[in-house]
Amino acid sequence: MQDHGYEAGRLNLPFVGISTFAKSPYVENWNEIDADVAILGAPFDFGTQWRPGARFGPRAVREASTLFSFGHAGAYDHEDDATYLDSSVQMVDLGDADIIHTRTDESHANIALGVGKILQAGALPVTIGGDHSINIPCINAFAEDCAQNGPIHVVQIDAHLDFVDERHGVTTGHGNPMRRAIEKDYVSGMTQLGIRNVSSTAKEGYEDARARGSDILSVRQVRKLGTEAVLARIPEGVRYYVTIDIDAFCPSIASGTGTPSHGGFQYYDVLEILQGLAKRGDVVGIDLVEVAPAYDPTESTQVLAAQLLLNFLGFIFHERAQQ
Repeated sequence: MQDHGYEAGRLNLPFVGISTFAKSPYVENWNEIDADVAILGAPFDFGTQWRPGARFGPRAVREASTLFSFGHAGAYDHEDDATYLDSSVQMVDLGDADIIHTRTDESHANIALGVGKILQAGALPVTIGGDHSINIPCINAFAEDCAQNGPIHVVQIDAHLDFVDERHGVTTGHGNPMRRAIEKDYVSGMTQLGIRNVSSTAKEGYEDARARGSDILSVRQVRKLGTEAVLARIPEGVRYYVTIDIDAFCPSIASGTGTPSHGGFQYYDVLEILQGLAKRGDVVGIDLVEVAPAYDPTESTQVLAAQLLLNFLGFIFHERAQQ
């Protein structure tokens, strides 16, 4: 009989124990990371322009993730005939970057420090926000890694383009991250999926994004093209950084966010793209942002976020094992 770890004497149900991400071990000392993937919380939401609350996203997503932490043998998917995230994948949770209220630069620096420590340890960084401005320090942290290993192509899944340069002196809010990213010489290009309706960026921003090599598709365009055609537009065999704003999804399944936008993706719209990305190139960084749990009493939003991340990580490490 296969040993699933229960013989140790604990059933370890989801509602038991400390809510680290997927009940993975907590590592307090960021100089002692020994893992394949490390989770970092970035509970920062000073960059929001309307409803706050994403600072509680990391805590909520961690708690939701315990739902998917039954047993110790990984997760078998009968459709793919594959077991994902078994004991061969070592995942740790680093807790949260320190956030200093009213101090964006210092808070962002602390987030970048955490992501940088993960990269130095040779692990895959997964940062849970927080508002989308936390992508800025995440991308900043890749400067040294990219100098050694090559550039990254950013894949954004979002309702909003987030390509604002500056408004009233603000350059690091949650409407600015993709503009700040494309300015990096180690960001080779950008694919922006799900962008729709009234957006965060004026027409000039769209023109600027396209002029800088960004490929922009709405939800309707993604569905009309189909998963394979969308993936074919993304450079193959490169290093991907994937940033997921939960408002890319329809508010019917993800109402817990500060800036909901109707007409969004359903779960498999995104999951199939993420699975294709894992097969198409090397995913080297992930962030998931804008979960604001107070706006969703059903808790569906944070469950969606946790489920998406765990499946994506399963795809990534399954593909790496085949190489």
